[in-house]
Amino acid sequence: MDLTGRRQSSNVDDRRRMSGVQKAGIGGLAGIIIACLMAWMSGGDVFQAFQQAGGLDAITNQNVSTSDTQEREFTEEEQALALFSSQVLASTEDVWSEVFKTQLGKTYIPPRMVLYTGSVQTGCGQGTASVGPFYCSADQALYIDLSFFSEMKQTLGADGDFAYAYVIAHEVGHHVQHLLGTLNDAHSQMARMNETAANKVSVRIELQADFYAGVWGYHEGKTFGSLDDGDLQEAIQCAQVIGDNYLQEKARGYSQPESFTHGTSAQRMKWLKLGLQTGNMSRGDTFSISESQL
Repeated sequence: MDLTGRRQSSNVDDRRRMSGVQKAGIGGLAGIIIACLMAWMSGGDVFQAFQQAGGLDAITNQNVSTSDTQEREFTEEEQALALFSSQVLASTEDVWSEVFKTQLGKTYIPPRMVLYTGSVQTGCGQGTASVGPFYCSADQALYIDLSFFSEMKQTLGADGDFAYAYVIAHEVGHHVQHLLGTLNDAHSQMARMNETAANKVSVRIELQADFYAGVWGYHEGKTFGSLDDGDLQEAIQCAQVIGDNYLQEKARGYSQPESFTHGTSAQRMKWLKLGLQTGNMSRGDTFSISESQL
């Protein structure tokens, strides 16, 4: 993905020097990595869902201690990732502003992106790196500990700049859902359902966020000529290895379809591809179709 010379977003709040450093508890680093990757399948709005008692993911209900705030210098790689993330967010601002205007006749209000290390206070509660990137609709911000990208690469082999961009675009997809009222409606439904039924609604939320990530990718490539076939393959490969079935089987050797909350590998790849191929928001209604069509 070529972002050479592209602008950075002014909506980035870099709190990495203010963040607490998370202490690894039971299970050690390996457990944190698996928890991080599995929690990220939720696409991010985990704390909003927790508040509404319908929960996208019960993993947010764990207690995580943090040390005192520590200042440190960042490596060149960390600074390059911060720059890249800011440029990707700027791209989503440009793309979604135009898409909202031309396809919906609406004005797009961009989210903030908060970079942090270890733990962070959010409008939805205390956030930690162990839940992965997430979106909080209470303060309309997406939160990312950039170490997650290294964990993607080391644990799942999901690597490449466009794979990382897909992570950010997926969180922005939840913001799009928030602006359109879709996210609140879905969470309200989940709060009135049993766990199994709520899980099914969660899958639809996540697949639509994947689709919106694809819509962004379509217009990013068409407008700026920044993508090639290798970039698209990176994102699709990433979607494959963060499917519920793949991650559950990797973590414990088997999967439980009734517990799926974010979609199978095949579903996540399908909806991402559809967005990448069409760029048309009207094609991304994951809520009014049957389960067999997901």
